[in-house]
Amino acid sequence: MGLKKLLLLLLASFYMFETAAQTKLIEKVVKKGNELVIPYEKYQLANGLTVIVHEDHSDPAVFVQVTYHVGSAREQEGRSGFAHFFEHMMFQGSEHVGDDEHFKLLTALGAGVVDGQTNRDQTRYLQLVPSNQLETVLWLESDRMGYLLDSVTQAKFEIQRATVKNERQQNFENRPYGLMNEKVCEGLYPEGHPYSWPIIGYIDDLNRVDVSDLKKFFLRWYTPNNATLSIAGDVKPADVIKMVEKYFNPIGRGPAVKPQVIPPVKFTQDRYISYEDNNISAPELCVWFPTVPSRHPDEAPLDALAFLMGGNKSSLFEKKLVSTGIVPYVNISHPTYELSGEWAIIVRGFQDTKLSKLDELIPSYIEEFEKTGFTEDDLKMFKANYESGLIGSLEGVQGKGMVLGEYQVFTGNPNYIVKDLQRYRNVTKADVMRVYKKYIKHQPPVSLSIYPKGKPELIAKPNNYKLPPYNVNAPESAEYKNLVYKKPAQTFDRSKRPTVPKTPAVKIPDYWTENFENGLKLIGAESKEIPTVIIQLTIEAAHRYEPKDKSGIAQLLVGLLNESTEKYSGEQISNQLNLLGSTVNISANKHDIVATISCLTKNLDATLAIAEQMLFHPKFDTQEFERVKKQQLETIENQFTQAPALTDNVFSKLLYGKDHTMSVPVNGTKETVNALTLDDVKKYYAKRYAPRVSSMVIVGDVTKETILPKLTAFKKWEGSTLMHAREPELPVIDKTRIYFVNKPNAPQSEIRIGYMALPFDATGVFYKATVMNNPLGSTLTSRISLNLREQHGYTYQAFSGFSGNKFVGPFQARSGVRTNATDDAVVQFMKEIKNYADNGITDQELTEVKTNIAQKEALLYETPLQKTFFIKRILDYGLEKDYTVKQNELLQSLTKPEINEIAKQYLPHNAMYILVVGDKAQVFDKLKGLGYEVVELDVNGDVKSN
Repeated sequence: MGLKKLLLLLLASFYMFETAAQTKLIEKVVKKGNELVIPYEKYQLANGLTVIVHEDHSDPAVFVQVTYHVGSAREQEGRSGFAHFFEHMMFQGSEHVGDDEHFKLLTALGAGVVDGQTNRDQTRYLQLVPSNQLETVLWLESDRMGYLLDSVTQAKFEIQRATVKNERQQNFENRPYGLMNEKVCEGLYPEGHPYSWPIIGYIDDLNRVDVSDLKKFFLRWYTPNNATLSIAGDVKPADVIKMVEKYFNPIGRGPAVKPQVIPPVKFTQDRYISYEDNNISAPELCVWFPTVPSRHPDEAPLDALAFLMGGNKSSLFEKKLVSTGIVPYVNISHPTYELSGEWAIIVRGFQDTKLSKLDELIPSYIEEFEKTGFTEDDLKMFKANYESGLIGSLEGVQGKGMVLGEYQVFTGNPNYIVKDLQRYRNVTKADVMRVYKKYIKHQPPVSLSIYPKGKPELIAKPNNYKLPPYNVNAPESAEYKNLVYKKPAQTFDRSKRPTVPKTPAVKIPDYWTENFENGLKLIGAESKEIPTVIIQLTIEAAHRYEPKDKSGIAQLLVGLLNESTEKYSGEQISNQLNLLGSTVNISANKHDIVATISCLTKNLDATLAIAEQMLFHPKFDTQEFERVKKQQLETIENQFTQAPALTDNVFSKLLYGKDHTMSVPVNGTKETVNALTLDDVKKYYAKRYAPRVSSMVIVGDVTKETILPKLTAFKKWEGSTLMHAREPELPVIDKTRIYFVNKPNAPQSEIRIGYMALPFDATGVFYKATVMNNPLGSTLTSRISLNLREQHGYTYQAFSGFSGNKFVGPFQARSGVRTNATDDAVVQFMKEIKNYADNGITDQELTEVKTNIAQKEALLYETPLQKTFFIKRILDYGLEKDYTVKQNELLQSLTKPEINEIAKQYLPHNAMYILVVGDKAQVFDKLKGLGYEVVELDVNGDVKSN
């Protein structure tokens, strides 16, 4: 070793020793008995970085979250969207991490979660990975904290600016009621208030921002002393701290961050505002009152007030508006943030509902609440729901890590969960009425009317509030002056990726099985992590098994199963479940009716008794039927205004052909649902609702010996022996065509490309096809995503995949793209599919996909829901317990020629449907120039006559 290298090594060792010595153990919390506590150790580095470590060896997984205490509230007028924009930039590579390599590397190493989230008050970066990947994650996170700015280039900046614009179009402008929060907050908060602009920012601000602005924002806020690193999972705190010190100690402390002080929001008269939404068919009225910040003493009673007045089925607003059939939807909630809170009433009408009528009813119901009051049992329902939700948030190491990080950032106490639970338990009736009188009674709200295109007559009242001016020329804050980027000293070679330890051993969940004599199949797994139980009953009786002329009948059925029973009214059922903190939700998808029962273990018996009533003793009330039917017809009508839903419905008709039930939307059509009677529903229930076509999955803090005696009602269940009808033949595609549906003024075009491909299998062609598709379109770093999102900036998301089950399912590539890029987006989609089919997978892609899928198994069985999915698949397809082992053996044996042959066979680019839904005036002629035959369809998927 040369003298120079030796001196550097000694210097680095001395530096690490000195900085490590300054790391402080702030506190250690252990769990005692059954108390609701997450054990952890809390440290602080010399540079101010707070580190929280929770040790949990139940699964070989670790969750890592870095939270920066900066969100849109730290922005300025004229510079909105910076925090969210930088969330995107943080994934684009840093000094020692290549462009787009952050996502790509973690995906290849089996990450289950790689995400960034920005809200008003914080930005957090989340990774859930196999535990042997912890050091790699810390290397990545520290590199973008300390060594990012030199890698922020103009080219990357422009791509992400386009991506953010696409995200805004997709998630706000092209989504029903998508601009609601933005519009309400503009009216609710005064000029210059940091909550008055949207988190994602305004387009004009995004157009003005430049790289230097963004770099200043980073230097001010993305510093160790403004960050919390929370790590939860299969780790030892002593080992974690050594790694954290190695990677984060060299990063210098940034400017001090002071709490924001913002006066409470006050105004003296009602404010009426409105906007037109091209994505809706039914109007909505939003009435919002300003309240208090998170963890304010009045937060808990205001939450209780929202729940009691309109946050559950037995609440006053639900009974007055929904149960009577005046509106299909109402909700009252109380979201709170670091600087303020919002007590929000949202009422969605039917297509012809005049919001002026609702504007009259809402104040009268608020006053009626004061007169009628509520009982101690009502308050107990709220508290039980809160406690159940709090316990549910601790599911898995991700839940625990996020909770610890959240509490640390906003309270300085990761163990604040104890105080949180207590302050909600302490809420009294007097507290609720006090906050009602202080914040709601006779207080002026902001009332936002959202009306369908061309129907301004539906608004509540004419606009009487002019939005304050938005100062795009506000001078830059002094805190952004004189910021200097000081690159951290390198105490080791950061260009070398950490060595990855051996892949951890995975524990496949144990399970038990049982078959009842009536044909009901059961499977269960014990999970003691939290004291809860999940039971999922699946019945093959949904849309696929409906007669085509009675499409939508299964949705009507589940609507009634969630209403009254022979013994209890819908309100009584809701009250009982709320008192228990339990849920029983019955829904229907394309194939199955699914009843999901969730409860605390201590309330299992009482919850099962309610579920049995709902499942086996529905009342089938005439008035409830008419109300549920009216709501379903409204949902059907809304689908024609929502581009993604409209696209999926038309695509199904192409895939399945006009004679197949699956060509019709799950909710049915106006014609089929209008024709249905209550007697039809009863007959369908009697014929299709049967144990012979049903299965039950039980996961949670309960054993087989404990649960089986509690399932007597399911054991005695009798049902029809009716066989499933034979399905029509699927259509054959002779060549690739473009099918087009006009949606005038659509801000984006929706694209679907595919064909009917394969049924599911665990170790056969379907499994191999999913492996093949991985580098093509299943991740953010796949070819399709990198092309359309990163290289061209056409979209926010673009994916492809196979989705078979017991039946043949489609291969589908899909995206919502910028309107002016529609034609080239189709070209790029087809180019990637054709190139992959013709030339196959690369050696590097094959290595990465094998690593990715094999490593990811460590994350598959951690939470109760994951265990439910795993054992349900075993039951549904008759698989062996070790089928994942066999999958892994098959995966590792797959060769490049085998993958390429699968690609050639199952990516038939010359025989696929291409469906585009968008604004005909802007895209139709361009599509005709792509060389494909173009067929125009109407919104029902029928060929449009010229």
